[in-house]
Amino acid sequence: MNITQGQRLALGSIGIADRANLSISIQSGHVIDMVCFGLDAQSKLSDDRYMVFFNQPSAPGDAVKLVAPGQFEINLAALPASIDRLVFTAAIDGAGAMKDIADSRFVITAPGNPTGANCAFSGSTFSVEKAIMVADIYRKNGEWRLQANLQGFSEGLDALVRHFGGEVLDAPPAPPVQATVSLEKKIAAAAPALISLAKKAQISLEKNNLTHVKAQVAVVLDASGSMNGQYSRGHVQEVLNRLIPLAVAFDDDASLDVFAFGAKPVHLSPATLSNYSNFIETDHRGWRKWEVGARVNDEPKAMRMVMDHYRRNGSKLPVYILFLSDGGVHENRAITKLMVEAASQPFFWQFVGLGGHNYGILEKLDDMAGRVVDNCNFFAMDNLSDLSEEALYDCLMEEFPAWLKEARNKGIITG
Repeated sequence: MNITQGQRLALGSIGIADRANLSISIQSGHVIDMVCFGLDAQSKLSDDRYMVFFNQPSAPGDAVKLVAPGQFEINLAALPASIDRLVFTAAIDGAGAMKDIADSRFVITAPGNPTGANCAFSGSTFSVEKAIMVADIYRKNGEWRLQANLQGFSEGLDALVRHFGGEVLDAPPAPPVQATVSLEKKIAAAAPALISLAKKAQISLEKNNLTHVKAQVAVVLDASGSMNGQYSRGHVQEVLNRLIPLAVAFDDDASLDVFAFGAKPVHLSPATLSNYSNFIETDHRGWRKWEVGARVNDEPKAMRMVMDHYRRNGSKLPVYILFLSDGGVHENRAITKLMVEAASQPFFWQFVGLGGHNYGILEKLDDMAGRVVDNCNFFAMDNLSDLSEEALYDCLMEEFPAWLKEARNKGIITG
């Protein structure tokens, strides 16, 4: 059923009893926050647990869940008697107005039933409004009803919160809080499965005063034959998953540069929030098809490829490089020479040993003399599960802050 602004109808008339899916799709170049407010009989937010948004994606009892950007699952039977109305809203975060949006719509259906109600709208409905009440679900005479609201506010999300009786701090939040919200928004918008990792990564970044650092992020993956078990058991994919939030936090284009090596190195596609989830099995036809030559290690060739890649763009932004190996390192002299060379350039190397032995010079680089700055760190673990996610992020960030300070002081980096 197509409905228009202001139209009201009983949910039962479109086949909805207690459970419903409501999807809001707004075509816009702006960042838009989608929020559900659960209101009492006075249309006030008397219990802020029923404000459902990216930072609180579920109400008590899963009465309302934000399962993806703009997509809500609703269980009306789980709402307490004190909640009389659900108001689904959209607010522009930052500059812009709702008049800028293109063809948009909201759709409400019962689970498993493609029929329901559809309401189209566009920027022609609005002018300076930055926030709109898109749709209401409310109780009347013992039944739940729907209204296509589409009323606007000249201010953004803060105005909506105040309108519904909520409190907004007058003072702006401290920078770390701003950074947390920003990172979680980016993750929630494209990869909600990573929200938990994003929160843990952000805590580590805040502890190390890294929330405003801009850097390029790379991972170099040992793809030699001895690593087959780590790949087939999903451990390498999990390493990449845990790095993605750091790449999003540091990198303007929210991507992770990926390299792999055996006897020769290969430059893979960037890993992003849209392609990360099965990257190891799919990129360049999957890890079994990566053209790394004979399944032996040649670390210096991989290091040279990475350094040459970043030198070509001429940037002095820092480059954080995680280099994963299961050992068998024997090119000690060549690696030492490369790390001395790299020390005068914007590269920080975090070497991680995974489930192997004989890490050779990688274990000694941290104390190696003859470098302009200490540009390397190393730690090893038998299994990824040996470290909690929080502990892993702390290990990954252990020496990066000190290198940033020293590299800035010596003019090696500008970021």
